[in-house]
Amino acid sequence: MSAQTEPSEIIVKQNQRVLTEMPFGDTTDQEDCDRGFIAALEPGVVKTADGKVAFDADSWGFLQGSCPSSVHPSLWRQSGLNVRQGLYEVTAGIYQIRGLDLSQMTIVEGKTGVIVIDPLVSAETAAAGLKLYRDHRGDKPVTGLIYTHSHVDHFGGALGVTTNEDVDAGKLPVIAPAGFLEHAVAENVYAGTAMSRRAAYMYGAVLPRGPKGTVGSGLGQTNSLGTITLIAPTLDITHTGQEETVDGVRIIFQITPGTEAPSEMNFYFPDHRALCMAENTTHTLHNLLTLRGALVRDPHVWSQYITESINLFARESDVVFASHHWPTWGTERAVEFMSLQRDLYAYLHDQTLRRINQGYVGSEIAESIEMPPNIAAAWHTHGYYGSVSHNVKAIYQRYMGWFDGNPAHLWEHPPVENATRHVEFMGGAAEILKKAQVAYDAGDYRWVAQVVNYVVFADPTNEAAKALQASTFEQLGYGAENAPWRNFFLMGAYELRNGNVGTPTSATSPTMLAALTVEQVFDAISLRLDGPKAWHETAISDWHFTDEKRVRRLELRNGVLVHYERPDSKNIPDADVTFHLTRATLIGVLLAGQDLQAAMKSGAITFEGDVQSFAKLVALFDEPDPAFNIVTP
Repeated sequence: MSAQTEPSEIIVKQNQRVLTEMPFGDTTDQEDCDRGFIAALEPGVVKTADGKVAFDADSWGFLQGSCPSSVHPSLWRQSGLNVRQGLYEVTAGIYQIRGLDLSQMTIVEGKTGVIVIDPLVSAETAAAGLKLYRDHRGDKPVTGLIYTHSHVDHFGGALGVTTNEDVDAGKLPVIAPAGFLEHAVAENVYAGTAMSRRAAYMYGAVLPRGPKGTVGSGLGQTNSLGTITLIAPTLDITHTGQEETVDGVRIIFQITPGTEAPSEMNFYFPDHRALCMAENTTHTLHNLLTLRGALVRDPHVWSQYITESINLFARESDVVFASHHWPTWGTERAVEFMSLQRDLYAYLHDQTLRRINQGYVGSEIAESIEMPPNIAAAWHTHGYYGSVSHNVKAIYQRYMGWFDGNPAHLWEHPPVENATRHVEFMGGAAEILKKAQVAYDAGDYRWVAQVVNYVVFADPTNEAAKALQASTFEQLGYGAENAPWRNFFLMGAYELRNGNVGTPTSATSPTMLAALTVEQVFDAISLRLDGPKAWHETAISDWHFTDEKRVRRLELRNGVLVHYERPDSKNIPDADVTFHLTRATLIGVLLAGQDLQAAMKSGAITFEGDVQSFAKLVALFDEPDPAFNIVTP
């Protein structure tokens, strides 16, 4: 195994230049970050019931030191702000738990208890945060739960702050934007395996925490590794202007679908003059297409909703806070902060489209676009989590797709075949590595990464190529201001040196699976069907859901699983087999690994007809691979 490299002289000088080019003397963010501090969690370690570490805030202590040459100084500064942890007062009656997960949890005091907003990723970290609050503000019951949007770091800790029993008993509402539940679970089902594998790169899952490893994710430090839970909403927010009173607290909502999440909302506390912006304005340029994979977000709509937020609420607010980072106080400052965030997304959108219509492709626009001086001068517009480069390419993709219009790119060879031909054309692996080393010594790391990748994919046993590629990725990581870019480069280097580490975390949990609809379950299994094997097979099964009193038909034909509500018409073909079961049992046997035969023997599933027809169908499924290769073929 080759050894990790030190930052090259070129990267050292690049990072030193940043210190003179950016306003490190401006300590406003540091002051805002520390404002309202009450107490930290001591020690800053949260464990699961079986003693495993769910989150270790103390492991990031090294970030309070001076910036090493192996980290971009701007990213080091951002990470140093993100690691501040504990209980903070935002304004009278509103508190935040910060630095104990990727996201922040907000607690609003009501007449009889507290409203919890966005209970982190895991039940364990959410419970620890609530206990920290109660230790200093009193043991108040949770009288409301609000999810700002459909990403797991904003609902995963739900069962750490309340119980299903209390929700079912009507002791508190669970409030979310319309469409929340569908989007919350769908993202983790349809492409969840691939997203989780890439998320391991994005968050540097196995990297050491330190100057030559991960220093965070820019949006926060990292996800906790506790128990992901979900309580279904009991109250949907369906329109802007909808007002609800929860435990005596008035809240006015603004629906913002298609912004940072497909289901998202901002909301205003008029009696506190406080505005929650969910994840729509944070202290970073956000992702329009996250590197782990997702649907492309709409910066045009995003910027328009921020304008609406400014005009609806910000001009009447004394503080603006979000579910990441730290608040901004003062009406004038808040409006300017939000206006710059709005201008950031609008500028990227409009200028990318302008250049598209001049014939430029995404990679060309990403290299040439310059941000306006006033936007570039603000720390919170920098690409710690998203980046100008990959966001511009995302906008291109949103409007134009993967194809840039050049016929030469219309039908290129796939990676291994492409690499094999490149290596032959370029004179063989030895000649490429010789020239690549010269380029590496000259600091042309982007080019080295491209050409050495051909050698690795043409011959993944070439240790010299993998070592040079790993060193190249490390230099690119050391120089990256964007945290996910740094983590991707360093994870690539790690796997080239140490082998595939797979997916350390799971995209799903029992409570996430339990929220799936019947339609989503059948959608999920249809994605596992081996189409070519099923070309000539047919099967029809009816699924009678005793708890929902309906029948769903599952039909296999032409290598496709089609499902639909069984019509009452007598002119449809008979099913081969009819199953009688509950939705929960369906989830258990099709997605959660429960044994179908055992469920039948226990009576959880009854049937009439030819059960072997379904067994034939099951044999046509394959399993997703959570350990597919990324930096090697």
